[in-house]
Amino acid sequence: MTLLKTGSPSAPSASTRRRGGPRLQAWRARLLITPMSLYVVLFFVAPLILLLVYSLGRIDVLTFEVSFGWTLDNYRALVDGVYVGAIVRSLALTVTATLVCVAIGFPVALAISRLRGPLRTLCLVGVVVPYWISFVVRTYAWLDLLAPNGLVNEFLTALHLIPDGTELRYTTFAIAVGMVYGYLPLMILPIYVALERIDPAMIEAGYDLGLGRAKVFWKIIVPLAMPGTIAGALLVGIPATGEYTIPAILGGEKTLMAGNVAADQFLGTGNFPFGAAIGSALMAIMLVVMFLSRRRLDQLEDIA
Repeated sequence: MTLLKTGSPSAPSASTRRRGGPRLQAWRARLLITPMSLYVVLFFVAPLILLLVYSLGRIDVLTFEVSFGWTLDNYRALVDGVYVGAIVRSLALTVTATLVCVAIGFPVALAISRLRGPLRTLCLVGVVVPYWISFVVRTYAWLDLLAPNGLVNEFLTALHLIPDGTELRYTTFAIAVGMVYGYLPLMILPIYVALERIDPAMIEAGYDLGLGRAKVFWKIIVPLAMPGTIAGALLVGIPATGEYTIPAILGGEKTLMAGNVAADQFLGTGNFPFGAAIGSALMAIMLVVMFLSRRRLDQLEDIA
């Protein structure tokens, strides 16, 4: 008589339990990224497409109605001396403000990175605290500081750099000062993060090889902190190129910049297509800068 083995049914294998797992995970991933994807499409991609479409349109100077004839006349008008001057002035001030932010921000970030304990935290909080106050309020405060009897004017007069009573407000200098002040924290923080990631052993190795402090700084610290410097330059340069608030407050109507010209086309003259062309041109310039910066960062990562 043959005995048959009986027992509880075998448990499903691991592969059986995971059957359909990748599909489920893929659907979960899609559900997770859907809200952010919709946000990006609605508030970033769609406005950019709308900007490009308007830049190719034409406006009737009598009725102010926009017709979309897919013309490049708005971009051709950008070569006019007034508008080219505003764009060049914006780029020049952006480069100047970015370089000054690097010159000030790198030593500050380096000093903070070498602190320890509560003092470091206090300094980091000090860098961020200005952002607790309205950007517009902080910009208006510079009107008093740059006044003929203001602190900046008196300091420069004491150094015999300017005559007594010089009007610094509503000048290109005032705009540059406002841009440096407004965007300096955006330069300090990325550089600080990059400096924090440097292995102290690499600096010690430089000293062991006979390098002095200056050579260790230029040959080890600066190259290793370059990713943070590039990131800070992008965080400062991109918004500064189309800056509107600082030139409007500290520059008055004496200094035209691209952001103010574009805003005037939208809010003043009602020439939406030309204002969109100015914005699209600035966006194209920034995309080129971002592409070159990304390539440079990739090269630095390959070297590291």
